[in-house]
Amino acid sequence: MKYGFVMPSGNARDAANLAHEAEQAGWDGFFAYEPVWGTDCWVALTAAAMRTERIKLGTMLTPLPRIKPWKLASESATLDDLSGGRVIIAVGLGAPDAGYHAFGEETDRKLRAELLDEGLDVLTGLWQGQPFAYHGKHYTVEPFAAIVAPPPVQQPRIPIWVVGAHGRTKTLLRAAKYDGLVPNGFNEDGNARDATPAELAEMLTFINAHRTESAPFDAIGDGVTPGDDRAAAAEIVRPKREAGATWWLEANWTLTGPDVQSQLIARLRQGPPAE
Repeated sequence: MKYGFVMPSGNARDAANLAHEAEQAGWDGFFAYEPVWGTDCWVALTAAAMRTERIKLGTMLTPLPRIKPWKLASESATLDDLSGGRVIIAVGLGAPDAGYHAFGEETDRKLRAELLDEGLDVLTGLWQGQPFAYHGKHYTVEPFAAIVAPPPVQQPRIPIWVVGAHGRTKTLLRAAKYDGLVPNGFNEDGNARDATPAELAEMLTFINAHRTESAPFDAIGDGVTPGDDRAAAAEIVRPKREAGATWWLEANWTLTGPDVQSQLIARLRQGPPAE
């Protein structure tokens, strides 16, 4: 299993410092959130790339339905080139309660699902180079070779992790087409939550039965572990690992106060959970 660290808040300078600390302490990945309004995650990850050499750099996550896929294709390919092939993109519909209404972003779930599917088509198509054309319901792209971003270092594409939900076949089939699963479950009230280990195992069984590629497929678990007791931390991670998770992301979204960055650095220096 690999271990990543999610930056819950901070600016680009914080990202550079935290990613450096993460790499020094033996973490495998550093991830930043792509907000509607706030610190730009691609600028932050670029800063992180300049302070690191090995660690993977990813989004957790990118709400692709509200982003022009050609913009994401340019940003991600540019950073993959700069970092020597270390980018991971996690994509999903996004959370409307994270500022969508304040900025007039689309909130209809069906429409956002359509935009996600077409956005992934355009994103991966542009990475393959020109000439590329696409004619969908929402996006139209014609070949354009005047200005072309450098191709991703990683081939056949930058790894894409896709949000999938237990019991939601369409979301799992979407994830099966790409490189990883960010698993969700649902409460009785219909609100999304983290998937249980049993749900994760069921989702992976379904996905593996529908995958057409032989490349490795990642599955992500996330949560908070105690850095001062690595054995206890490993026990928190163990059920997800046994269910098939290949990555654990340390993600503490509840930290507040003026000393958040010092708290994050302290946790990073304690290192990832021991197996």
